[in-house]
Amino acid sequence: MASLNKVFLIGNLTRDPELRVTPKGTSICQFGLAVNRQYKDDSGATRDETTFVDIEAWGKQGELVSKYLGKGSQCMVEGRLKLDQWEDKTSGQKRSRLKVVLDNVQFLGAPRGAGGGGAAAPSGGDDVDQTAHSERPAPPARRQAAPAPENLDEDVPF
Repeated sequence: MASLNKVFLIGNLTRDPELRVTPKGTSICQFGLAVNRQYKDDSGATRDETTFVDIEAWGKQGELVSKYLGKGSQCMVEGRLKLDQWEDKTSGQKRSRLKVVLDNVQFLGAPRGAGGGGAAAPSGGDDVDQTAHSERPAPPARRQAAPAPENLDEDVPF
């Protein structure tokens, strides 16, 4: 029997990413993503619906998310659904939560601290040069191919 567990989401971070490290040294980054949807109801009025999704990123991906994204940043997340289940210690009730485990992330919009919809850059040694990201340099001029020499030896084997 075939199965597929793949999720693609585009949205904005609802809070700054929280980066933790396991005792073995593996990074885990957790953050929330708000995904918006517009639709028309029966009366023809436009309605907005927002879905809040918990995201978990492991390893290098988690470190990159923590470094470059902040509350309000837009990104596309590719991952898989995972159901966490546990028993509440105080009430004894069974609890569950569905989250997305990140496989890949694409940063969208302005980089952190470049103005616009991103969060402010952190005030520490981890700052990134934002001027390189805010304006794209002009593409390099294309070189024209040099004209072929007229006495070209076609028998050369390379």
